[in-house]
Amino acid sequence: MNWQTVREHYPQQWLLIEAIKAHSEGGKRILEQLSVIQPFSDSISAMKEYQTLKKEAPARELFVLHTSRPELEITERQWLGIRGG
Repeated sequence: MNWQTVREHYPQQWLLIEAIKAHSEGGKRILEQLSVIQPFSDSISAMKEYQTLKKEAPARELFVLHTSRPELEITERQWLGIRGG
């Protein structure tokens, strides 16, 4: 599904979603195809499930989003580590 279809099927809900097809462009993550893992009534429950799934499978590209957002604007984050000498 794309984001517009997801919004139509799950109006005004928090969702745990997985990116099935995505790419990076201009510092943004573009999600072309999504899979809804589970809807939630609140963000706290959604984030708890997100954390559980990320621990089990860290390579999965998971997001918690609310369908009130007309467009997805996901900024990529690059984490820099500091090495001890």
